[in-house]
Amino acid sequence: MTQVDLLRRAIAQGQGHAEADLVLKGARFLDLVTGDLVDSDVAICGERIVGTFGSYRGRREIDLRGKIVVPGFIDTHFHVESSLMPPQEFERCVLPHGVTTGICDPHEMANVLGTDAFAWFLESSGTLAMDLRVQLSSCVPATDHLETSGARITAADLMPFAQDPKVIGLAEFMNFPGVLAGDRAVLEKLAAFQGRHIDGHAPLLRGAALNGYIAAGIRTEHEATTPEEALEKLSKGMTVLIREGSVCKDLHALAPILTERTAPFLAFCTDDRNPLDIAEEGHLDYVIRTAIALGAPPLAAYRAASWSAARAFGLHDRGLVAPGQRADLVVLDDLAACAVSRVISAGRPVDDALFAGRTPVAPIGRGSVRARHVQASDFAAPGSGPSTPVIGVVPGKIITLRHDLNLPYRGGERRVDLGQDVIKVAVVERHGRTAPGERGIGVAFVKGFGLQRGAIASSVGHDSHNITVVGADEADMAVAVNRLGEIEGGFVVVADGRVLAEIALPLAGLMSLMPFDAIRRDLVALRAAARGLGVVLPEPFLQVAFLPLPVIPHLKITDRGLVDVDRFTLIDP
Repeated sequence: MTQVDLLRRAIAQGQGHAEADLVLKGARFLDLVTGDLVDSDVAICGERIVGTFGSYRGRREIDLRGKIVVPGFIDTHFHVESSLMPPQEFERCVLPHGVTTGICDPHEMANVLGTDAFAWFLESSGTLAMDLRVQLSSCVPATDHLETSGARITAADLMPFAQDPKVIGLAEFMNFPGVLAGDRAVLEKLAAFQGRHIDGHAPLLRGAALNGYIAAGIRTEHEATTPEEALEKLSKGMTVLIREGSVCKDLHALAPILTERTAPFLAFCTDDRNPLDIAEEGHLDYVIRTAIALGAPPLAAYRAASWSAARAFGLHDRGLVAPGQRADLVVLDDLAACAVSRVISAGRPVDDALFAGRTPVAPIGRGSVRARHVQASDFAAPGSGPSTPVIGVVPGKIITLRHDLNLPYRGGERRVDLGQDVIKVAVVERHGRTAPGERGIGVAFVKGFGLQRGAIASSVGHDSHNITVVGADEADMAVAVNRLGEIEGGFVVVADGRVLAEIALPLAGLMSLMPFDAIRRDLVALRAAARGLGVVLPEPFLQVAFLPLPVIPHLKITDRGLVDVDRFTLIDP
């Protein structure tokens, strides 16, 4: 059927001259312009809404008496890989929660596999019922001189993918020091995407420095963590994406700024949310209901979740229950509770049959964990005295603190101090790219896990995804790291030389081949094992994964050593 024929059908069905393909009968829909709940059928032709404010006949009709219809939700920034699931399994997990559009950055896989990640994600997106859009990863690696990554992507590498219809633009520009310093490679990427969407990432950036960053054409930002920071960014023309993920939880802090007046300039994102949290709490439906519970007007919350998000990213065909809009719709039992009872994605009711009809996409990135075999002595922490900088974990934040502490000191080495809740942290290069003569292991100390024995290791280590391990015992740290090599990456909990729990993530060391309910089950066991070692953090594995992210203040660690992020330099070990 030609486009002309499709339009002719849509026009006829919208006027009521022909039966609509699908009619949602008897519900009320939320008008995001006025805030009214409108008694009306919703008529759908193919993927498009064609009729509202009236009664329609349909070849298929769904009785929704007592229900409320709202536009489908848009997650404006996330990494599918951080859900631990490949795209098809991710869709099966989040689409029933009303997420009909996702704007992803395959930054994690790109740091391991380079531009092959873009091709794989674009192939995967073409098989999905939800609309998965791709932002091209802007900072691979996130830093040039502070860590070892599996790949390097230049402006020229991005351009073959730029015109794909699923590509929106350039993903979060994390290297804000490079932007402000006018680094040529950074500016080449920004120049290539002028006039298209460029996503921001500038934690704590304020004042004239923020002006310079925005002047580069960067229009959205998800790193604001206080109302003051968010309001400054809003006042300077940015759309602020309020983030509520598994580790980064900014909604409680930013909910007071979400009003009907500001909602057109705010949207929601999850960034990183694992299947256990999705199962226990929800996804964007959880964010919406929580925002409303915190005092945000329902109209503001639903605008931010759909219309505002669509406008911020140039998706002008969605975000309203109105003729001509993409038929992405969420049916609710209750507006304030965002209680999802049914989802329509591009005019198709979401059910098991919709997922069963997808074409499988072959996995890539197997065997990407190439870390050398390590032993306990590799995690020694030699030093000239007991005083050393210690990374301070902040629960629910990826920002870390810097503590300068005195630790037990014997034989020229600094040791763990459980009395101060200080254990070791190490990053082991896993891409097989360590230069000759280099150790490829950075060792330091971290405070705030509560761990009293054993070790926890992860091949998910933002953003270069080397192996990160924290532990109270060097021998257990070695067992954990070596086990990750055996299972092609994942999470491991070890105590007394024995693996207590693990989950394998063989797709680039980032994603599982298992269904999301199996991943959820294994995550429950992992959490329990970590708590058994004394861990007090609600999300210890994601918290471990952010310790090597050297573009988030204040103190981080990579395979090259401890990083002072404020100065953007390695601290001499």
